[in-house]
Amino acid sequence: MSDVASPCVKICVIDTRTGWCVGCGRTGAEIGAWLTMSDDAKRALGAALPARLKAMTSRATRGRPR
Repeated sequence: MSDVASPCVKICVIDTRTGWCVGCGRTGAEIGAWLTMSDDAKRALGAALPARLKAMTSRATRGRPR
């Protein structure tokens, strides 16, 4: 069993522009491969997810009044 927890937050919707899940930031391929990925690969992917989610959030709120 892996020591790296899945980043899934049960909001499984793929953004059509980026190809990333709006809940966790992974691609469909990354989600499908999660169980067979090494822990090092999972950690590397996990490190990239906050920036992906921030990029999607920034794009979604661009132009809206704050």
